[in-house]
Amino acid sequence: MLGALIFIGISASTTVTAQTGPTPEKLRRGEYLASIMDCGGCHTPGIFLGRPDAKRILAGSEVGFHIPGLGVFFPPNLTPDRETGLGSWSEADIVKAVREGTRPDGRTLAPAMPYKSYGRLSDADAFALAAYLKSLKPIPNRVPVIAGPSEKATGPYLSVVMPQ
Repeated sequence: MLGALIFIGISASTTVTAQTGPTPEKLRRGEYLASIMDCGGCHTPGIFLGRPDAKRILAGSEVGFHIPGLGVFFPPNLTPDRETGLGSWSEADIVKAVREGTRPDGRTLAPAMPYKSYGRLSDADAFALAAYLKSLKPIPNRVPVIAGPSEKATGPYLSVVMPQ
């Protein structure tokens, strides 16, 4: 009986380690998810100007979204740069942001971020995406700060215009 208990304990421990490690398969899955979720479609410099910077993919956008009544939001740097990106975020922080739209500091992400759809990601997929983002080369790129509805944006932005 004791042998079975020890085996179960070792098996559970091994399983947890295998799930949390950034295996090549996990990173490939995360890269695939970042691609089909079109993360680069917002979070790449130059993307909204028709000139995406292939050397700074996922390093954040200098062009934001103006959402009436809410302000101007700039897609942030998703690389693991400690000063301007996700370098200080844990994989769990990234998963929470992707699924729930909440940053580690408690602020809400831009409403343009489709976190309600991404909230349906499985644990395996959400953590694969996070592991992939953490594995990227850190690229320093500070994007303009979010501007509230009564504040002046510090960078160019696209506006949402409601049809009349």
